[in-house]
Amino acid sequence: MRAVADRLGWTWDGTPDRPVLLTGRPSGAARLRPVGTGEERYVDGESYVELAVPLASAAPDAAAQAAAFRAARQELTTALGTPSVLGSYGDMGPFYDSGPLWGAPFVRWRGRPDTLELRAGTSGPELVLRPTDPAENWFWRQGTGEEHSLSGFFGSNRDRANVGLGFPGGWTARSWETVTRSLGDFLGALPAEATALGIGFGMPFYGRTGSGAPLLFDVTCGERLAIGCFAPDGVDPAALGWGTVAEHPGTASVWSDDDPVWRVDAGGPGEPKGRALAELLVATARAAGVREPAGLVIGGEAEYVDGYHVRYYGLGLPTG
Repeated sequence: MRAVADRLGWTWDGTPDRPVLLTGRPSGAARLRPVGTGEERYVDGESYVELAVPLASAAPDAAAQAAAFRAARQELTTALGTPSVLGSYGDMGPFYDSGPLWGAPFVRWRGRPDTLELRAGTSGPELVLRPTDPAENWFWRQGTGEEHSLSGFFGSNRDRANVGLGFPGGWTARSWETVTRSLGDFLGALPAEATALGIGFGMPFYGRTGSGAPLLFDVTCGERLAIGCFAPDGVDPAALGWGTVAEHPGTASVWSDDDPVWRVDAGGPGEPKGRALAELLVATARAAGVREPAGLVIGGEAEYVDGYHVRYYGLGLPTG
């Protein structure tokens, strides 16, 4: 690392346990993260688990942060090519770091022995250089099966750089409260993260009932989040809180006027009320006859997003 700093003309500063590198950039100093006691088992002798370089600062609101991340991602993609991995850390990043409240997107150019990553930092996007194995080993070992052991979502493409990439096991939600929390976290950040990553989500949700597994919801998200409801007979969507295109005219560009009849326009970056949306979906699913969390199923087509195979670790719901 000292050779890299010298070559770039950066100056060492800080303390041994919190070293920083003065880069001369207006976005601030670069930070080195030494290996901590709890990280030693993951790092195979490495001294540092990351070098993080702030690229830009932006206003703290979700829209500004997402736009800054997207601009950095576009510039890096032009220089480096399409990222081999993308996703969101949710509320828990590598080595138990927490991400920003607006969202925790990242894109990654996986390599050996090191990986370059663009991630959401506390004040703007950061470019992170880290040894590949420690971060991936940490991620893989979180697949314990306990609720919330993994959060966010993880997508990989067919780039040759991903040969040998391992994927941890997921976890299963055991209560409707767990579903409400995980779904609320996911939906609340989704427009900001989709905007930052430059991707669009199309996610059908099916409900296993005594009469089959009908389509219940269609979650569509690019720069705005819209959710359609296909409630079966016997369910009163209006009483639960769903509206029509008349109440949510912005959804007319997503679906035709009458398919689905019931819908909600949740807004763009920073606007969705994640907890309220999750409560609406859970109440509707239960009213439709879904008896347990495992009966709410993400459609398998949701796993394919703009050339990436995406695993929704943070939801704790089956995919089928």
